[in-house]
Amino acid sequence: MRLTRRSVLKTLSLASCGIALGRSGIASAELPTHVMSTGNPVIPNVGACDPQVRVYDDHVYMYSTHDASLDNTNFLMNDWWVWHTTDLVNWEMVSVLKPEQTYFGKPSTQCWATDAVRRANKYYFYFSMGPEDVGVVMGDSPAGPWHDPLKHALIAKGSVKTQARDPGILQDADGTNYIVFGTFDYYISRLNDDMISLAEEPRLIHIANPQGPYGPGKTDDKPFLHRRGNKYYLSWGCYYAIGESPYGPYECKGSIIQSDRLAPEFRDVSRWKGPKVIPAAWAPKDWLGLDRHGSFFELFGQWYFICNDQALPGTSPFFRNAVLSYVRYKQNGEIDPVRITTIGVGQYDARVGMDATDFFKSSGAVVRERSDGSFEVGELKDGSHLIYPKVRNLKAGSRLTISGRSISTERAQIEVRRGDPTGRQLGKTEVAHGSAQRSGPWQISIPDVRGTDDLCIVFRSGSRSSRELAAIEHLSFT
Repeated sequence: MRLTRRSVLKTLSLASCGIALGRSGIASAELPTHVMSTGNPVIPNVGACDPQVRVYDDHVYMYSTHDASLDNTNFLMNDWWVWHTTDLVNWEMVSVLKPEQTYFGKPSTQCWATDAVRRANKYYFYFSMGPEDVGVVMGDSPAGPWHDPLKHALIAKGSVKTQARDPGILQDADGTNYIVFGTFDYYISRLNDDMISLAEEPRLIHIANPQGPYGPGKTDDKPFLHRRGNKYYLSWGCYYAIGESPYGPYECKGSIIQSDRLAPEFRDVSRWKGPKVIPAAWAPKDWLGLDRHGSFFELFGQWYFICNDQALPGTSPFFRNAVLSYVRYKQNGEIDPVRITTIGVGQYDARVGMDATDFFKSSGAVVRERSDGSFEVGELKDGSHLIYPKVRNLKAGSRLTISGRSISTERAQIEVRRGDPTGRQLGKTEVAHGSAQRSGPWQISIPDVRGTDDLCIVFRSGSRSSRELAAIEHLSFT
């Protein structure tokens, strides 16, 4: 059954999900159930962390753990959360799973990392019961209500030669489902069609040249698997490796978080080393890469990475936020270091402009690497469009400048419309023809733009041909 907005709102009311609006550290009246993000972090200062995102029929669900209080001096986590959004800006808490609802049967402060998946119109929510076990509950909606079909752990302590925790799920293109888990050494197993039993004994994954926040030769906890094209990506926080099979072997490619790609606000690691200090025994070598539990996902043709962060005020190593970034893949399949900004994703600031690759929706477009290592949006043909919603700080009489290059020698136009390709036309310009590879920039007057507006860039060809018209790199406003 395909999810619709109406069915989601009907099914995912707080009452139907059995949410209790109280938690350690925050009074019931203070607990937000709706959050409109103004950028990164996406759901600030409530302890939503270890984010695992799944997309079902264009609806986005974040399955997260929940740091109980800013006063934590260790990982104190009493339940698991599910958050829902359709635009990565407006978030609603739609479910709470408590350990009492699982085989564990009683309260716990060790409700650790999770993941989820859909199969045959059923939803499966996998969780760590501390460092000991991996359990699973199932439901008829992405947010439950949940029940435990096994009444015991899916993967129990002692099953493998590492801690049996931190599950990640890969649903491959042929419908086969895999579970990966472990700490420092990762194991993988195919799931049976019932999704609550293993089809084989877990296999150890081999990673060539592993590294992580503790230095060369050592990975981390919380593995995650995703696939793009014919390549499989095994990640642990912000570190990742590439393989040709879910089972590996994998080759480590390093970290996608680098200091020069982070806004200054996210470079401060003093909270890691401050009063609520990370234990000295952990001895991390890469502080910026420490505890970046997260996941990759695709929505409307755009790839994203979401992970933990504890750089901003109101956080600590034991009371964490989640931040979102766009993901760009290089021509060889490697991942370009991500940019983490205060603006976040799904919304934009006209004062700083935006890279063309940071669209929210696209049709008939491809993000590709240029010869100099930068990125552009190409394969823009007649009818191709890019949507950038919630562009704020626009001024009446604005002018949009698009940097890029013409590919075709035929006559073409760029239109700016409100919302989508059928929306009101705000402005247009002609892409000069007669000299292929002619560079922009192209300037478009948009006098009737609103202070915050949803902009759609549409490409038109007079001949309605299927030839590539242009490639673009950046949008700016004056």
